Amino acid sequence: MRTEERTAPPATDGTGHRPGRRGDLIAAAAGVVLVTAAVFAGRSIEAADGSLFVRWPPLLASWHPHTGPGTPAAVVVAAAVIAYGPALADRIGLRALLPAAWAASLTWILSLALIEGWGPGVAERLTTRHEYLRAVERFQDIGAALRGFTGHILLGSPDNWPTHVAGHPPGATLTFVLLDRIGLGGGAWAGVWCIVTGASAVPAVLITIRALAGERLARRAAPFLVLAPVAVWAGTSADAYFAAVAAWSVALLALAATRSVRLPTAAAFASGLLFGLTCYLSYGLALIAVPLLAVLVLARTARPVPLLLAGALVVPVLFTVAGYNWWESYQLLVERYYQGAGGIRPYSYWVWANLACATVAAGLATFAGLRRAAAGTPGAVRALRTGTTRPSQRLILLVSAGLLALLAADLSGMSKAETERIWQPFLLWLLPATALLPTGTRRGWLAAQTVVALLVNHLLWTEW
Repeated sequence: MRTEERTAPPATDGTGHRPGRRGDLIAAAAGVVLVTAAVFAGRSIEAADGSLFVRWPPLLASWHPHTGPGTPAAVVVAAAVIAYGPALADRIGLRALLPAAWAASLTWILSLALIEGWGPGVAERLTTRHEYLRAVERFQDIGAALRGFTGHILLGSPDNWPTHVAGHPPGATLTFVLLDRIGLGGGAWAGVWCIVTGASAVPAVLITIRALAGERLARRAAPFLVLAPVAVWAGTSADAYFAAVAAWSVALLALAATRSVRLPTAAAFASGLLFGLTCYLSYGLALIAVPLLAVLVLARTARPVPLLLAGALVVPVLFTVAGYNWWESYQLLVERYYQGAGGIRPYSYWVWANLACATVAAGLATFAGLRRAAAGTPGAVRALRTGTTRPSQRLILLVSAGLLALLAADLSGMSKAETERIWQPFLLWLLPATALLPTGTRRGWLAAQTVVALLVNHLLWTEW
């Protein structure tokens, strides 16, 4: 282990200072104020003209206090990670930490989903009228479906696609078509696929942090990645699967750029391959290019770029040869977006209420960690220019890249509402800011994270 990893102060903000815990609490309180303001302003707007198209603004959810089969499991998982997670993450071997984090995240996501029960919580989520499984039968001839995909995007087109199929490139729907072809069809297998792959994003982020900022900070972030409130939506939507593909693209590039893997050239190509796939799962995830660029900057190398680009071309070329035009499809999606609720939802509300949704999904601990990251950003940028960055500063810059991608998505106006679900791939890169929180406060902040997740999942019925 490098000396700088052993001696880095646990509570530093990246500038060498140790900001007080009061500042963390103030930041968390500011997050509560933001969410509260979004709730009251949203209720007022929705009562006045119904233009938000959400029942419990700013979240796409309904007020529905309930418990379910997953309630005891969720409480037990939360209590176990709070009590033992930080110590275990600090002590167990890295080869054990990564699968343990995956398993713990998987258990947390699944237990939260099962609060609604197996059917409503897992097996039926991707079978509603808006979802991908509604279009599986229309892909009997995959080539014909791809060639004609753009002809069914607009609302006025014949047999227009369901909302989520039209709102994403066909790679998303094709995933479930291929699962169906190998005998794993139906909502249950689709839900399990999204939960299992979605949970794998946690070790991917940990691998990235270790490669760029050191093992110590990866270990500190691990329990927070496991118990993130965003798990509420990771168990109910395909966006968790998209987030995992994007996260592994970043992780593989980090391994290639730092040459901390046996075959860095293969890792660079695989990173590009996954990034190309990411862009054909969701249009907005082209913004994952920002964290990818940050990896190259932090590693101070352009060596993986040729193979990264070569890999990134594979999926686009295959879809283009098959007759699907990504750019034309995206332009039609924008038109359809404004044909529906997206054209009515007020930008003036959602441009800041989206951030309230993100606060709920990321949790108050992340909000406190981002405060520390913001304080350390100027020093981290100066150190980057001179090539003298410390591990905590590299972590701050990685988090800043994730925040920049999220803000770009917000300002685009193509993410008005539902961002607690849609922004999972970006929120993953904000959660590591929790590694900057003082050691003695970690259990308290983990408890705050779980309280948010459990309250949301037990008091509201999320609609995705």
